[in-house]
Amino acid sequence: MNWADYTILAVLALSVLIGFWRGFVAEVFALACWVLAFWLAWMFGPVLAERFFDSISVPSARVLLAYALCFVAVLIGGALVGFVLRKLVSGSGLSGTDRLLGMVFGLARGVALVVLVVLLLGFTPFTRDPWWNTSQLLPSFRQAAGWVTDRLPAHVAGYLAPAAALVAPVADLPVAPRTDAAPKPPEPQP
Repeated sequence: MNWADYTILAVLALSVLIGFWRGFVAEVFALACWVLAFWLAWMFGPVLAERFFDSISVPSARVLLAYALCFVAVLIGGALVGFVLRKLVSGSGLSGTDRLLGMVFGLARGVALVVLVVLLLGFTPFTRDPWWNTSQLLPSFRQAAGWVTDRLPAHVAGYLAPAAALVAPVADLPVAPRTDAAPKPPEPQP
């Protein structure tokens, strides 16, 4: 195992521990709040930006502030509701089950995060580095990244065409000729 494997294991372990600490209800609710925050910012950010027309003269600053305010307001409201939900679950006697399911959710989140990072790293020269090719855990995550890419809508998958190389086994990767080798001496002429 190399440092990439240890990093993957650390990400998975940390995500599982956070899931255990927060519990399933809090984890799912937090994820729902993030999705809702992105959606509401997308939908109402432009409307709010128009309200700042007189006070902020730079259009990009107006839009950025509007999106940020919508996003942060939803996250703060979600955090308050999430706090109440955690208190309700802890007082209900289901906290053990909640924590166990939180660990499972944390593992799934950790796997999804590693797959996303591997997918994005597929666009970089890191795929030619020895640590990438000698990792024991990365081949499974490369295969998962390829699986995700295959199931994306066609218009999205077109942007991710280079990610298809992530599924190729290490033995099938092309090896570039060495450029640092000493040149061969000319052969004597008969």
